[in-house]
Amino acid sequence: MKRMFDILFAMVMLLLFSPLFCALAIWVSLDSRGGVFFGQERVGLDGKPFKLWKFRTMKPHAERGGQLTVGSSDSRITRAGYFLRKFKVDELPQLWNVVLGDMSVVGPRPEVPRYVAMYSTEQRKVLSIRPGITDYASLRYFEESDLLAKAANPEETYITQIMPAKLALNLEYVSKHSFVGDVAIIVKTGLRILKA
Repeated sequence: MKRMFDILFAMVMLLLFSPLFCALAIWVSLDSRGGVFFGQERVGLDGKPFKLWKFRTMKPHAERGGQLTVGSSDSRITRAGYFLRKFKVDELPQLWNVVLGDMSVVGPRPEVPRYVAMYSTEQRKVLSIRPGITDYASLRYFEESDLLAKAANPEETYITQIMPAKLALNLEYVSKHSFVGDVAIIVKTGLRILKA
């Protein structure tokens, strides 16, 4: 049932947002040099890697400066990218990841291999279900980059504080997820974006 809902929801959203997709693609391409989309390797179901897609919000080769985004004033973020990140519309291409089966609409956010390698045996249980576009942790840490901007050592803060807290929420989701709960998370995510 979850997979059927994912496919139907993603296809409907892709259709509804197709004009917005075109407008954003033009804006991103005109705003700065580089491609429209940004693909990054993430770890998915059963630990299998896949390519996660977003609208590009940073300057080319920005990952050389680290994989964490630190604050809304991060100099690597483009002008269009600031808007896309603020309202989370840079995540819309992941609807295609849902159609392909790499992701679900709701589920633990997929992490990059570097951080997954730090997971404990217990934390790796989050890889037992498909990762999602949104989840409890995404709502709790909606402004994660701004939190990291206030840290003396953003990388250490993420690894020792934020990542474990998010994984705890993800493990709770793995043990208790339901269709009704997923719908509630989707609604809460939409409302949170509107408040951004």
